[in-house]
Amino acid sequence: MSSNRTLRTRRAVLGTALTGAVALGASACIPGTGGTSTAAGTTGVAGVPDPKKAGKVTLTVWDGQTDGGGNTQLAELNKQFQAKYPNVAIKRVARSFADLKTTLKLAISANNPPDVVQVNQGYSDMVAFVKAGLLRPVDDYAGIYGWNSRYPQVLMDPNRVSVDAKHFGTGRLYGISQSSEYVGVYYNKRILKRLGIDVPRTWDEFTAALAKTKAAGTLPIEFGNLNKTMAIHVYGVILDHLAAAQSRDTVYNKAGGSYDTPETVEAARVLQDWVKKGWLSKDGNGQDQDAAYAGFAKGKSAFLVSGTWAMESLGSMGSNVGIVPPPPVKAGGASYSTGGPSTAMSITSRARHPEVAAAYLDFITNANASNVMTKNNVLPAIPGTAADAMPADSPNGQLVAGWKKLAADEGIVPYLDYSTPTFYDTITAQLQNLVAVKTTPQAFVDALQKDYASFLKQQQGSGS
Repeated sequence: MSSNRTLRTRRAVLGTALTGAVALGASACIPGTGGTSTAAGTTGVAGVPDPKKAGKVTLTVWDGQTDGGGNTQLAELNKQFQAKYPNVAIKRVARSFADLKTTLKLAISANNPPDVVQVNQGYSDMVAFVKAGLLRPVDDYAGIYGWNSRYPQVLMDPNRVSVDAKHFGTGRLYGISQSSEYVGVYYNKRILKRLGIDVPRTWDEFTAALAKTKAAGTLPIEFGNLNKTMAIHVYGVILDHLAAAQSRDTVYNKAGGSYDTPETVEAARVLQDWVKKGWLSKDGNGQDQDAAYAGFAKGKSAFLVSGTWAMESLGSMGSNVGIVPPPPVKAGGASYSTGGPSTAMSITSRARHPEVAAAYLDFITNANASNVMTKNNVLPAIPGTAADAMPADSPNGQLVAGWKKLAADEGIVPYLDYSTPTFYDTITAQLQNLVAVKTTPQAFVDALQKDYASFLKQQQGSGS
């Protein structure tokens, strides 16, 4: 990806007034790495490493946790780690996501690289670094620390890169993530009550609610796509409803993956139809994402389709805001939505103390870390005891319940822009044309497929 996470402002956080944690069902966990506990090309490790035996160590960590709770929770965990291991000093370099993307490759290619780095998944960063031999596989540590049972497979796969470094989503593990995020359907409780609309339990109920809201003279969905942040998520939700498994395989470039399908065309038709019916903000391309959040918070619409990161901007709504995963086909059925892990914490291939680095990764993602993240309004990827105190009907309780359901259903679909190194620019530009009714659904899909097919051809023609 390009610096699209900055453009999307994807932040796995809860609102300032909210707290949360994630409890994942056992059915979402996998027993192993899909191979031996020691991946080829790594050094086998016998037993759990003890950082106290490493002598005096300086662990250099580069991360992108510069905002609010993300920065605070990592600073607190770093302090705890150093207290537990007094021989280890953490030298932290925190940079914004954009700065990290532009400086990280140079840093890890230098003569004195950092030990731990936060790496964006996908072809432009993680895959490129693996191909250049700059990151260390961590399958051996995953087996030792039990990361394979700690995380559901849908959160591990985005951090995997194939042996030939041509694909991600499969192969060796190159990092683990602290937090998670997903795109959900936010709703204004007071507006739904006034209009006599129940919280939608199915997709048909959701679209019926949009129609009823519009008929009552209220905007159904607040929408702001000026900075190309929102349309990709709304389109992704519609596509996940129609063909989640197909979409997942396409993003991961699996055999048979394609954007030229009836489902992708239908999803585009549905999105454009929503625009024509007035179910989305008029001239949504002229309003940015933050303005859409503000409009929803002020009661200008009944619904908002956005990620868990939006909750931070909706704190003024208090208990009046609710969130559910995109409604399934049938009540109680499997839910699907775009989402996944936060950027991965990885170990560089020339880390001076890889065992200390692995112990650090385990420490900042364990159950204690989950509680620290919860306290600092960050949505963790693994369970912690803080989750037990959350009222089920509170906004944060609903947010976490949605994540638990998506994890149990294995319903997380990776971000569409991971499909190719240039796909974010392609799909966001085409989506602006689609919602402006300047292109047809088929022409929209043709543009996506052209980018996708070109990348696949390049992959097939390149050596390993």
